[in-house]
Amino acid sequence: MTRLVRLVHISRPVLWINTIGTGLVGIWLTGRLFDLQALPVILWLTLPFNLLIYGVNDIYDQETDALNPRKGSIEGARIEPREVRTIAWAVAATNLPFLVYFLTALPPAAVAAMLLYAGVFVFYSAPPLRFKTRPFLDSLSNAAYALPLLFVPLALGAAPLWPALAGLLAWSVAKHAFDAVQDVEEDREAGIETTAVRLGPRGTALWSGAWWLVSTVLFAIVSLPVAVVNLVIAGVLVGRLLRRPTPATGHRLYPLSVAFPYIAGSVAGAPLTFGIVMGLYP
Repeated sequence: MTRLVRLVHISRPVLWINTIGTGLVGIWLTGRLFDLQALPVILWLTLPFNLLIYGVNDIYDQETDALNPRKGSIEGARIEPREVRTIAWAVAATNLPFLVYFLTALPPAAVAAMLLYAGVFVFYSAPPLRFKTRPFLDSLSNAAYALPLLFVPLALGAAPLWPALAGLLAWSVAKHAFDAVQDVEEDREAGIETTAVRLGPRGTALWSGAWWLVSTVLFAIVSLPVAVVNLVIAGVLVGRLLRRPTPATGHRLYPLSVAFPYIAGSVAGAPLTFGIVMGLYP
């Protein structure tokens, strides 16, 4: 039980909303409140997938994490070298059964998108690609967080809602760079150059603000309330960082950044589920 709790901690459950929430919205956008065919996909987007991306990240970021004061909290684990083997086995044990099922049960296009989704996040941290250490590619690669809006509908035999997918792609690029501002000093000390390190806090605020503006325009095509909430929260985050462009400001704003998808997801999900239940959508 202690080992399981540790693995859950490594998977950063406070951030599961980024995978589970997106997967559920992917179902709702097909016009269904739920579909049992999607249940294995949603289960995969809980502990297994989050352990995959954050476990691999922790394995390859041990040097940086050792310098980062926010590691060892709900914001992320600080692992020890002796834990690497356990994490690797746990990642394999929780993900390979789902892979076998997906290969046999889902359309090839959905499986291809899911493999892309997993692959991008593995190589965000792992060599030889290690997108994390490549300015701009680190931020752009995190657009992959939007891919459940692609592969969930494909798994259910439905067409994706492309403006929503494109909007979330842009939103994810913005959020990754913004959240990395708080780690600028630790990354620089460890010799890692991220988008936030390259641009600095002020430049990163402008980079993220531009991508959030793009996402607002795309979300407006689908839902005006979501676009408004997106613009307001992004405006607060960017405005405060521009007013005081330091890593410390980025850290103080991180709780609001974590809450961002919860708030925007509620605004998006509540009317959508109501419309499905009442027969108003699609």
